[in-house]
Amino acid sequence: MPMITTKDGAQIYYKDWGSGQPIVFSHGWPLSADDWDAQLIFFASRGFRCIAHDRRGHGRSTQTWDGNEMDTYADDLVTLTETLDLKHAVHVGHSTGGGEVARYIGRHGAGRAKGRVAKAVLVGAVPPMMVKTAANPGGLPLDVFDAFRATLLADRAQFFKDIPAGPFYGFNRPGTKVSPGIIDNWWRQGMMCGGKAAYDCIKAFSETDFTEDLKKIDLPTLIMHGGDDQIVPIGASAMRSSKLVRNAQLKVYKGLPHGMATTHHDVINADLLAFLKA
Repeated sequence: MPMITTKDGAQIYYKDWGSGQPIVFSHGWPLSADDWDAQLIFFASRGFRCIAHDRRGHGRSTQTWDGNEMDTYADDLVTLTETLDLKHAVHVGHSTGGGEVARYIGRHGAGRAKGRVAKAVLVGAVPPMMVKTAANPGGLPLDVFDAFRATLLADRAQFFKDIPAGPFYGFNRPGTKVSPGIIDNWWRQGMMCGGKAAYDCIKAFSETDFTEDLKKIDLPTLIMHGGDDQIVPIGASAMRSSKLVRNAQLKVYKGLPHGMATTHHDVINADLLAFLKA
């Protein structure tokens, strides 16, 4: 399997399909590069080089005890882009992966990643911050994420059935066509994630403040968010991020869920392609 090695010895698995301008995909919690297959096939078939990695602790990468936080995720990503010598890449991040992209640009955009990033896309992304604080009154109460952690420790396997069967893909909405295969594929990826990484990453995606990272993004940026996202509420995320990123383009998809890149990949891929060609 293709791997790169980080400074602490972790092995990071990645897919590298096609040739042309690179697109780097960062996945959400607690998934893997496999969550992007509908995008990888689409764009690799249209003249792009598509790279998607398994974040440390997730998928086929090393299940490290430490380093399950955003600074290390961003450092792992810059090691990947340096190792593959990617230039003028488009970075696409979903959910937690959107935080990873923001932190990568904020932490490394003026240094190690200078000249390596052409555009950014945040899809149902967690920035600027998910948890409710005095400075972020529209966020979700910490109790919500404490419950996530408690439920994960009590019965991770069932928890990872309930999330995709319910709010992640909007399958809990009346009249929605449910795909058992999509639910099973989410569960498969989630159970490949290390238990420690899955636990720690809840803090990483909910409590990290990406405000300053977003302010540093000075390249073309597309923010895509489902209007019925039940995982990352749009008001505290995309609506705020679009005001923090200079000249960001915001696209809101009425009625679409958090996992819209899977359930409505035809719509998302078409809009992504238009943004890449613009």
